[in-house]
Amino acid sequence: MTYPRDDAGFPAAFPLEPFDTSFMLPPRPRKFKSRLWLHALLLVLTIGTTTIAGALHYAAFLSSFSTQPLTFDWRMIFTGFWYSGTLLGILGAHEMGHYLFCRRYNVDATLPYFIPMPPVLFLTGTLGAVIKIREAFPTRKVLFDIGVGGPIAGFVLLVPALFYGMTLSTVVPAPTEGSVFFLGEPLLFKLAAHLVFGTVADAYTINMHPMVFAAWFGMLATALNLLPFGQLDGGHITYATLGQRWSTPISLATVAIAVGMTFISVSWLFMTVMMVVMLLTLGPRHPRVIYEHEPLGTGRVLLAIFALIMFIVCFTPVPLQLQDLVGGR
Repeated sequence: MTYPRDDAGFPAAFPLEPFDTSFMLPPRPRKFKSRLWLHALLLVLTIGTTTIAGALHYAAFLSSFSTQPLTFDWRMIFTGFWYSGTLLGILGAHEMGHYLFCRRYNVDATLPYFIPMPPVLFLTGTLGAVIKIREAFPTRKVLFDIGVGGPIAGFVLLVPALFYGMTLSTVVPAPTEGSVFFLGEPLLFKLAAHLVFGTVADAYTINMHPMVFAAWFGMLATALNLLPFGQLDGGHITYATLGQRWSTPISLATVAIAVGMTFISVSWLFMTVMMVVMLLTLGPRHPRVIYEHEPLGTGRVLLAIFALIMFIVCFTPVPLQLQDLVGGR
């Protein structure tokens, strides 16, 4: 028996047919798998809690700081959709902005989880919505696009809702007695109020339509998500733009500032506690992307600047304050 040899006289290797080993590997889990029943249940519950909250806000709007007599009727529950439809549209757009970019870049993630809250405990009827990203980001560009996509999508909805809701609002005499919640006024809120009403006299205030309150909460959620901390949207943007070297100290500084803000307004307490818990459980460093050394390009740097502008116009140092009025503000 003879064997083929190469030019040097050594036996040549016999060509082998490719051997299929795919059956030996465990099947890959399907991406973007979600428990649809759970997402649907949480959404329905959140629609319920926010609609009830919206009906209460609409009743307060009609009563004009309790100066107008009002009899609450069960049919008024439908007026709650002014608020719930606007708010869930803003929150849903924010989370779907993240989710759709995850689908675009094939980064495994869940559908949005809406978080209902009883209106008697939380004025908004919800704590917002979140998605869970279940794998590492491949590049800084992907991280940036997923991080910034949510705030921009929510911002696109909240701006027209704010301005239109402001046209439905009224200017009334400011309350002089009782306990009143005062909402912090971000720069965007002040701009909308000025364009619609001009200068409001000292003895008067804006009686906000529930759509404005939904937009206000959307601004608050946008500003908090854009804080340059950890795995918040702002933390993603900071890491993608500046890298690990700067993102970690900026993240720690953000927590320190938030702790200081709790002494200015107790309404910062919840967000501060959440960030401290994330800091202790997840650590101060943002998870690394798989491929670090990829420049973002001019377009994404400009978007990062736009995200900073969104944060500035949506931020308020004292989001919520309860005051007892006795014979004057």
